Amino acid sequence: MRKTPKIIFLGFVLVWSMANSQISLSKRDENNLSLLNGTSLLKTKENLNTPKFNKTYNELLESANKALKEGVFSVMQKTQTPHSGTKHDYISLGPYWWPDPTKPDGLPWIRKDGEVNPLTRKGNTDFETKRQMIHNTNVLSMAYFFSGKIQYANKALELLKVWFLNKETKMNPNLNFAQAIPGKNKGRGIGIIEFSNITDVITAIEILEMNKVMEVKTSQELRQWFSDYLHWLQTSENGIFEKKTKNNHGTHYDVQVASILLFLDRKEEVREVLESVKKRIAKQISSDGKQPHELARTKALSYSTMNLRGFTELAFIGTKVGVDLWNYRAENGASIINAYEFLKPYAKGFKTWDYKQIHDPKGSIKKLKDLFTVAGSLFNIREYCEIGKDKNGVASSLIYYCN
Repeated sequence: MRKTPKIIFLGFVLVWSMANSQISLSKRDENNLSLLNGTSLLKTKENLNTPKFNKTYNELLESANKALKEGVFSVMQKTQTPHSGTKHDYISLGPYWWPDPTKPDGLPWIRKDGEVNPLTRKGNTDFETKRQMIHNTNVLSMAYFFSGKIQYANKALELLKVWFLNKETKMNPNLNFAQAIPGKNKGRGIGIIEFSNITDVITAIEILEMNKVMEVKTSQELRQWFSDYLHWLQTSENGIFEKKTKNNHGTHYDVQVASILLFLDRKEEVREVLESVKKRIAKQISSDGKQPHELARTKALSYSTMNLRGFTELAFIGTKVGVDLWNYRAENGASIINAYEFLKPYAKGFKTWDYKQIHDPKGSIKKLKDLFTVAGSLFNIREYCEIGKDKNGVASSLIYYCN
């Protein structure tokens, strides 16, 4: 059989993918957001001026107006250059690592679990810049969705182009140098968790697409960036390491991979990831709902909440592709619901947190209550909704709320 020349084949694939992208964009609407419940968002939009939502909506607009005045963000803004020799590569330092006081040069750094070294949060790395980019992009896109004001969309689009696409400012789609430890390594797989909230970027892109603010070419280029990043996640040494971890790092690795696959409309692959999550549930949650790997940390409440949020996000993604993780129970009795039931007495104030939490647990309890609101709204569980409910009936979120 005569072989098709590679260049012709590649050209065919490119044309097909562009056409397929255009088709998927034309079909996308509020009810087809990959990672959110579009129906709930529309209901909120219809009731923004009610006492339940008005305060939170005005707070969103205040944040968006602030973001309008702030600059764009780029990996090129850092002062430090990664070992690759290009600032286009993302770089950060392990937050719980500190200079060794017994060594003249402090090397290699030593670990203090739960204690963030302020040196890892300075402008010589990309961590804070990345965090601000994602926060502002999310706030602006949501402000546009609810208000319809085009200036918010235009600013969000600018942020996306500068961080992901523009030749002079874009980030290369890898995390080879994330969470490096001076004196030990140039980067680690566990640094991948720093991009766990990249899901907010996916939602921002979809909101701009469905309202036709974003050109098809820009959509295709962003999807190509995410496709390249996904390939790095699945094939790189750091990515493979992170996939194999048995705590919150592995959970949020799965969240990233499943979210990007769904964004790229690769649903069968999403199902494969979610089926593998069932094994992760069995390994990370005990039959009584405890999360042993998280309870062993110095901020056990914080990490238990964070890990459970990852499982909750995966369970919601499952509703999009027909994989029921929410009601799944492993052979050893482990389940996501059991993890919620274990934490419920602490969220309701019936029990005081009796595991290690080196910082004041009040803020962590608030995040835990908010997580119950998320789960209650996504899976229609009235009791969970009540746990996170504001006394005055004001919705703490425009995205996750209970009727």
